[in-house]
Amino acid sequence: MIRVLFVCLGNICRSPMAEAIFRDLVKKEGLSDKIDVDSAGIGPWHSGKAPHEGTREMLNRKQIPYDGMKARQIHTNDWHTNDYMVAMDDENITSLQEMTDKEEGAVLTKLMDYVDETEVTNVPDPYFTGDFDYTYELVSEGCWRLLQYIRETNNI
Repeated sequence: MIRVLFVCLGNICRSPMAEAIFRDLVKKEGLSDKIDVDSAGIGPWHSGKAPHEGTREMLNRKQIPYDGMKARQIHTNDWHTNDYMVAMDDENITSLQEMTDKEEGAVLTKLMDYVDETEVTNVPDPYFTGDFDYTYELVSEGCWRLLQYIRETNNI
């Protein structure tokens, strides 16, 4: 089982959006028995809460399920229980790198690393920008490309 963990600052906007989109893609591609998906936040501020209203509205519009999703803070064992830790921006990467001194464990990347034809390197946080549409566009493209990468890399 390949495990993918999406990470953002508080785990109520970008990473739960990515989790829901990626899980939906995985299900539609018939890979739910091969790929497991989760999300977490750097900080504890929203632990136990449902995704942000803007994220829920966007996912509802796109008919992407997010039932039962609740924010949680990242744990040190996430480095060893996941194959990929996919952050939304440079700050998330820095925070994650500061949390561990281990050389082994999950591959740490940014979601936009998988999209070649873009100058955008970070997914902006709609908690601050209010632009859930733009975030959805970036996250959707990144998730599709990440899935293609995982399929090619793992021959599935």
